[in-house]
Amino acid sequence: MDTEAMSPTPPAPFRSRALATEAVHAGRDDLASLGLHAAPIDLSTTYPSYDSRGEAARIDAFATTGARPDGPPVYARLDNPTTARFETALARLEGTASAVAFASGMAALTAVLLARASLGLRHVVAVRPLYGCSDHLLGAGLLGTEVTWTDPAGIADAIRPDTGLVMVETPANPTLAEIDIRAVAHSCGSVPLLVDNTFATPVLQRPVEHGARIVLHSATKYLGGHGDVMGGVVACDEEFAATLRQVRFATGGVLHPMAGYLLLRGLSTLPVRIRAASASAAELARRLSADPRVARVHYPEVGGAMVSFEVFGDPHRIISDVRLITPAVSLGSVDTLIQHPASISHRIVAEGDRRAAGVGERLLRMSVGLEDVEDLWADLCQALSAEAAAPARSSAAAQVPRTRPSAAERTGSAGR
Repeated sequence: MDTEAMSPTPPAPFRSRALATEAVHAGRDDLASLGLHAAPIDLSTTYPSYDSRGEAARIDAFATTGARPDGPPVYARLDNPTTARFETALARLEGTASAVAFASGMAALTAVLLARASLGLRHVVAVRPLYGCSDHLLGAGLLGTEVTWTDPAGIADAIRPDTGLVMVETPANPTLAEIDIRAVAHSCGSVPLLVDNTFATPVLQRPVEHGARIVLHSATKYLGGHGDVMGGVVACDEEFAATLRQVRFATGGVLHPMAGYLLLRGLSTLPVRIRAASASAAELARRLSADPRVARVHYPEVGGAMVSFEVFGDPHRIISDVRLITPAVSLGSVDTLIQHPASISHRIVAEGDRRAAGVGERLLRMSVGLEDVEDLWADLCQALSAEAAAPARSSAAAQVPRTRPSAAERTGSAGR
């Protein structure tokens, strides 16, 4: 197998292409010239070389610059041609110079924090809510980081000389609250802004166009899209990507090439999946907003396939009564998933911090898939009806006053 020929090469100059076209072709531009249609999978962990002096020079160059070594691969922990194709494609979709893939979204965030801490910049300014494990990683100090939690208006005042990063997630997990990326980027000054773009994907927003310098994805979610692959990726400029590659090599948080292949394949249908699921999500959000059994609905202005809603009754009963919708953690798959954030995805966040961020006990988060919207609505309705008919309604639920959600609440800008 000619591994050098398998490595993605920069395409010839072309005119600007639509995102849907890039999703299909980015990272694959050289396939036809190689006589291939589908991207190959390189599963090698090591690669033969009879020039040990040349290998030494290439490894020295990587240790110094963090750039991908020229020529054939050296070792799978350093680089992989299949994974490199996915990285090329994701960078093109996000509009960045580079991207670096990792074994999971948390491995990707860990690498970012370690890269900034290596410069003595261990302080992070962050806005809640974030994904629960991101919140925990920052707050627990597991990597020697220190975090200051603030709202978007307080970012500038929270920045210190040792601040290495400002982190936001928009739309946020799980409340779908949105943040003005451009305004936050302005508040950051010279400190890099990291935006977790997992929920929106580059189909709905490209944070670097609004001033962000680092874009994080849990690739496990929409980028893969089928609930069968785990990965993470950071899109950024080449200078920071070089440092991330060095961290990845040293810590071993590499993306497996089979995962890289599946993620590259997932990108090709990303725009179609996001737009179809978003249309259903918007319709379900509209119907839930008018349902007297639902207290409040959160759906972001940017759109997307995520809907969160608060119920008057017992959310755990609804979880147990869905039949078509799958009660499970995670999101972004072709099938619809529902979960109770306070019990699962954000359980690791302290209760007071959860509540302050809008993650209440009656909040449910739904990741809308590609099923027919009428079937999804029928399943939600029967689960809501079953809960309403349950004899053991809590007195607290019975005493909650019925208020129609405002437009702001329906779009997720309330309840932060």
